[in-house]
Amino acid sequence: MPLDDTDRSALARELLLARAAASRLPLVSQRRPGFSLADAYAVARETVAIRRLSGEAVCGYKIGFTNRSIWPRYDVHAPIWAPVWSSTVHDLQPSEAEEPVLGVAGFCQPRLEPEVVFGFGRAPLPGMGTAERLACVDWVAPGFEVVHTHFADWRFTAPDTVADFALHGALLVGPRRPLEHWALPADGRPAAATGTEAWARCITEALSGVSLRLLRDGTEVDRGRGSAVLDGPVQALMHWLDAMAVHTPEWTVDAGHVVTTGTLTDAAPIAPGQVWSTETDDPRLAGLQLRIGG
Repeated sequence: MPLDDTDRSALARELLLARAAASRLPLVSQRRPGFSLADAYAVARETVAIRRLSGEAVCGYKIGFTNRSIWPRYDVHAPIWAPVWSSTVHDLQPSEAEEPVLGVAGFCQPRLEPEVVFGFGRAPLPGMGTAERLACVDWVAPGFEVVHTHFADWRFTAPDTVADFALHGALLVGPRRPLEHWALPADGRPAAATGTEAWARCITEALSGVSLRLLRDGTEVDRGRGSAVLDGPVQALMHWLDAMAVHTPEWTVDAGHVVTTGTLTDAAPIAPGQVWSTETDDPRLAGLQLRIGG
């Protein structure tokens, strides 16, 4: 049976308390047989309402499990999503004066994911096609998402992950480049093709083709491509916009929102003292560096 209001509220508050304490919980799906994705998104709506009442503001969304190569590892076989917050989204800009440091004390079993982030200048509207939706995007940036789970050993079902904030811990957004830069070849020379559809196709193909290396203390841990996330970041974005309109229509993308489209590699466990970095084969998607603190 679907959760009633009392159950939904109780679960939401339990998850929020675990988040505040960085503590572990038994799986919701084991305690509540039949716990479904619909139930999980109902719990997520409740946690969103509570967080808004506490003064946090939604500033975009994360899409999780867009990388099909890691589905068998986590026994999750479709994308999930959740809001990201004014308290969890931070700029990660290169600085000669100060190396960026992320403290992990507030996370539970944290891992790091290199992602592609979109920044929206205006809201995409129902009925828009790919090119029209893409025209709502102002910029593209590399990012690190810190994902974590309050369930032991990263073992869960898809509904568990949705209720658990879609595993979102923090989003660190790197240098932004205008979307228009992706409509040109990496060398900056004008493309031969013209027109709106060709413009969108150039951007889609360029982001799908990006290659990235993930390094820990200078040693490669994994590598991936833009095409790993549902064939590319643009494709992941379009897939998610369609799915969200069906399953969580009250969550909308607004001007100023960011959307991060999923990890290009497997999620890597992180610990204090490590230095994580990325290298890409396309200068439009800058490499990032981050030191992990306590």
